[in-house]
Amino acid sequence: MLMLTHEARLQALREELKRRDLQGFIIPISDEHMSEYVGEYAERLAWLTGFGGSAGFAAVTLDHAAIFVDGRYTVQVRDQVDGNLFDYRSIPGDSLGGWLKEVCENGARIAYDPWLHTWNWVASLEKQVEPAGVTMVPADSNPIDTVWADQPAPSDAQAIVHEEDLAGRSYADKRAAIADWLTQEGHDAVVIPALDSIAWLLNIRGGDVAHTPVALSYVIAHKDGRAELFIAPEKVTPELTQHLGNAVVIRDRDQFETALGEFSGKSVSVDPDFGVVGIAQALRAGGANFTFKQDPTILPKAVKNAREQQGHRDAQAQDGAAVSRFLRWLEETAPSGEVDELTAAAKLEGFRRAHGDLRDTSFDTISAAAGHAALPHYKVDEDSNIPIPPGSIYLVDSGGQYPAGTTDITRTVWVNSADGSARPSAEMIDRNTRVLKGHIQIALAVFPQGTTGGQLDILARQYLWEAGVDYAHGTGHGVGSFLGVHEGPQRIAKPSGGQAGTSQELFAGMILSNEPGYYKPDAFGIRIENLVLTEERQIDAAEGRYLGFETLTFVPLDRKLIDKTLLTESEIAWVDEYHAKVRALIAPQLSGDDLAWLERETEAL
Repeated sequence: MLMLTHEARLQALREELKRRDLQGFIIPISDEHMSEYVGEYAERLAWLTGFGGSAGFAAVTLDHAAIFVDGRYTVQVRDQVDGNLFDYRSIPGDSLGGWLKEVCENGARIAYDPWLHTWNWVASLEKQVEPAGVTMVPADSNPIDTVWADQPAPSDAQAIVHEEDLAGRSYADKRAAIADWLTQEGHDAVVIPALDSIAWLLNIRGGDVAHTPVALSYVIAHKDGRAELFIAPEKVTPELTQHLGNAVVIRDRDQFETALGEFSGKSVSVDPDFGVVGIAQALRAGGANFTFKQDPTILPKAVKNAREQQGHRDAQAQDGAAVSRFLRWLEETAPSGEVDELTAAAKLEGFRRAHGDLRDTSFDTISAAAGHAALPHYKVDEDSNIPIPPGSIYLVDSGGQYPAGTTDITRTVWVNSADGSARPSAEMIDRNTRVLKGHIQIALAVFPQGTTGGQLDILARQYLWEAGVDYAHGTGHGVGSFLGVHEGPQRIAKPSGGQAGTSQELFAGMILSNEPGYYKPDAFGIRIENLVLTEERQIDAAEGRYLGFETLTFVPLDRKLIDKTLLTESEIAWVDEYHAKVRALIAPQLSGDDLAWLERETEAL
């Protein structure tokens, strides 16, 4: 089949808009479940524009087009998207509503796919553009799907059972808890569109979305404890049917919209962050009284039970051995100058597959050499791939999906020259050490119950601030249990700017990343990331309940980038104790040169 250029694709979309008497269309990175990662069939923005980032959207009118991304993708969008076809717009400085008012005439009808946007998002945009005479119109079908001739079909991977000895709690108990919540809140049912919420609730997993083991489906849970699972028939196995039993009715995914019309006069709850306009429209058309409330699985999913906590420890032990073997290999081979970013990423995945029950990577590996390491969300591909220069910093942010848990780790290392004479600059060592100091302060933090992630964020930044520098991303995100590597509602980040999750109280059992960084444009980047488990701390004579963090990730830190004179005695003690734990946990899994490397890298400072 002839591959259309992006110019031809844009023209085909405009012709389809004319046929529908529409003057524009909004294209997000999204699916019907508001997932972070989407299946290939839903990668409409990438198909239309060529943009491969994980956040952003485009707007196309009959005469204009623009792509909107945040500061993480300023460089990437210019590399991947033709500036002759799309204007580059930066959010939050530029708003979609403002752009539409600039380019649209009075009376313009701008369409959106009601299954790809939330109710609140559309309501906010309508409020912005209505004064200019612009009307937002829900499309009957997505016009890109009409013109995308070779659009992949949704995945037909079968759903699998997530065994209770890994989940730590029966799905019957979880359903009962949701039924209790519905009774307390006065609702008859709750619609659950979020794929990871469905996976957690029913103790199932799937293979429909890269990096996240979920199955394309919907759930409607009722206050009497029953539930309906809407899933394509080809995904249903006898094992799944037996697992779900009689209390969960399995229905075809195509029946979901019809089922939403069966709640006339009843009260139904929908999460505002995952309940798309299409769901709300179907409920309203059927006469339901719907209310927007947080999905009742969100918080219990985030608070890991004892079995999930141990599963994470087990997965981290496997992962730590694989990453340690990779770093030893990198130290030995990269000084030749013959290792590139893609080769390194593939080698790391190979070590993971050889060393544990890896089902998938938990996200696209950030394999970033030299100036690419200064891009916090860099994604290497055939076009951007470069050799790792000897005498430079290399940053690798990666993770694995294991049945026992989900991992996410970043290490920043110095790549020597072939003759071993290259040394990192004083600036590199200073910045890395300041990042390490902030990382340690989060790891050692003790705080009262009721503390939010936003209140802890300054601990990680304080030593960078002392040097007049900062980093433009959050310090920590939640992590799922063989689910999403980015899981809410908890987050450690600056509380300003309305960042989601920063006002969420932290509870024992929540897992977060601890990942401060520093980035010098076009030169180098630094990030140190471990996962941590929120746990209760016993303090003599404590007035109230206090929490702290247990570090879960165990891989050596690069000693060549640490200035011991900048560390306090307690910080040196933390590094030495950390490395002693790395050796105790990882050494039994290694042998030969790998073991010798680990023993050297974990010696006391």
